[in-house]
Amino acid sequence: MSKITSRESLEQLRELSKKEIDNNKCRILICAGTGCIAGGSGAIYDKMCDLVASNPNIEVCFEPEVAHGDGDIAVKKSGCHGFCEMGPLMKIEPQDILYTKVQLEDCEDIFYRTIEKGELIPHLLFKQNGTECKKQEDIAFYKKQNRNVLKNCGRIDAENIEEFLAIGGYRGLARALFDMTKEEVIEEISESGLRGRGGAGFPTGKKWSQVARQKEEKRYVVCNGDEGDPGAFMDRSVMEGDPHKMIEGMIIAAYAVSADEGYIYVRAEYPLAIERLKNAIAEAEEYGLLGDNILGTDFSFHLHINRGAGAFVCGEGSALTASIEGNRGMPRVKPPRTVEQGLFDKPTVLNNVETYANVPMIIARGADWFKGIGTENNAGTKAFALTGSVKNTGLIEVPMGTTLREVIYDIGGGIKDDREFKAVQIGGPSGGCLTKEHLDMKLDFDSLKKIGAMIGSGGMVVMDDHTCMVEVARFFMNFTQNESCGKCVPCREGTKRMLEILERIVAGKGTLQDLDLLEELSETITDTALCGLGKCAAQPVMSTLKFFREEYEQHVIEKKCIAKNCEALRKFIINPDKCKGCSKCARNCPAGAIAGQIRKSYHIDNEACIKCGACLSDCAFDAIHIEW
Repeated sequence: MSKITSRESLEQLRELSKKEIDNNKCRILICAGTGCIAGGSGAIYDKMCDLVASNPNIEVCFEPEVAHGDGDIAVKKSGCHGFCEMGPLMKIEPQDILYTKVQLEDCEDIFYRTIEKGELIPHLLFKQNGTECKKQEDIAFYKKQNRNVLKNCGRIDAENIEEFLAIGGYRGLARALFDMTKEEVIEEISESGLRGRGGAGFPTGKKWSQVARQKEEKRYVVCNGDEGDPGAFMDRSVMEGDPHKMIEGMIIAAYAVSADEGYIYVRAEYPLAIERLKNAIAEAEEYGLLGDNILGTDFSFHLHINRGAGAFVCGEGSALTASIEGNRGMPRVKPPRTVEQGLFDKPTVLNNVETYANVPMIIARGADWFKGIGTENNAGTKAFALTGSVKNTGLIEVPMGTTLREVIYDIGGGIKDDREFKAVQIGGPSGGCLTKEHLDMKLDFDSLKKIGAMIGSGGMVVMDDHTCMVEVARFFMNFTQNESCGKCVPCREGTKRMLEILERIVAGKGTLQDLDLLEELSETITDTALCGLGKCAAQPVMSTLKFFREEYEQHVIEKKCIAKNCEALRKFIINPDKCKGCSKCARNCPAGAIAGQIRKSYHIDNEACIKCGACLSDCAFDAIHIEW
């Protein structure tokens, strides 16, 4: 393939690619995201390829009203469809069938019954309220979503640039290069209201304009693909399933701020994302969409991949750029900020994957289109990783301003086992908890900020009434303390002290004074930590203390955990009516906490008991029970 050197040749290739796809007899799209690959989709892909190769002349049987070409049957590796709990997933076009939980042994049935005969396979269809859903659009999980950033994930071959071109890829770049000045590109992004999707929601256009007006000629464009929040995988899915969309956004940003070099910072734990990005960069360079003289213009931009070592703190801008430079990833004092002195001390545009993925759509379709989605000052959509105690888990994308109730009950299908909703942790270790009183609150940057929470990168962990909120706070504080870079005292020492207090509380050794100290430490760390991650480190503790203080008090006053989660607070009780006085429990107790006389009822000293549960399993008379 010769390089594309004009807008016209780009459109010609787009039309050729589209015709080739339309001419397929059918397309079999197999999810090749990390989750489905772990579930065996790689072997399913190979098997379907073998079946197609072994049956080159097979007739494809679809309903008469569904048009299809007379070319080949195409088997493709797509990106993540989002409905991760139901993987491995397979989509068959043009019949628009979505099969869920596909196994290797299903492949022949799919080929000979669905492809050859047009029959549906009932056990592979998602069942909703007893009804089988043939199409993805029929499933409630997808109905209330507005998939723009994630639109192509599951629809195209993630490793083929021509499929991206066929659905309009690089059209935004062509418009920017041929129809707009650099200033107009920045104005369009500013007018759209796009805010950074990686954390606090800083206006993207404002950041770009700050870089563009710097006197330094050398500028950089950097993408934060580190995504260190536990449970978050939105950026990974874009990098794996639609890498060119993000790359196109970075090229447009580079054009807007006159940068000729950029870096994608990806954590090393994302090997598939790195592989797909390398392939996408090579394809874009081969086609003349990246590198020197892009699309025949005098604009050049070169892109590199830098693998991070998995440090959570490298999600912070100055720590990330330090890591790319080969230094230890640690934040620095600001100012100067990244827009003034970022990578290699040069002005730097730094946004995350989801932010860049929005850019081509805004340039291609206009700021008004983007502003038409979401709420005032919170335009567009946001991707969330919906996990935890919810029936339908996976990757979702909804308009800004969608309520928590819609996400959990309409998209997520409600709480698992129809239990009672208790809380949702949003924004990962830097976020906070939302409760029942927030179910009808709009999920956007400003609404969450008012109650001391934040969207963050988009992790969303749903919790039911079996969840101990003190343990939730301890879990996130343990993560934050382990990930602290140690540069500033408030974060290094403060999070350690907070973790020690929380561990005392869940061990049944906390006091009311500990709660006061937690609040004091939270305020101090928030006010004095060096970087944004440190300033948000206490958020999970602060929000759980605010909304679930009674649970903390039960732990320290009554020494009880109503969620029956904290094992140190359980008590082992011997029922004297059932105890036969055999002494087996006393003889096997490692702590010597059980006393009594043979053939008389024994008793347990719960102060000495180490809660190991040995007595419970030893008793042959069901005389021992747990009391919370």
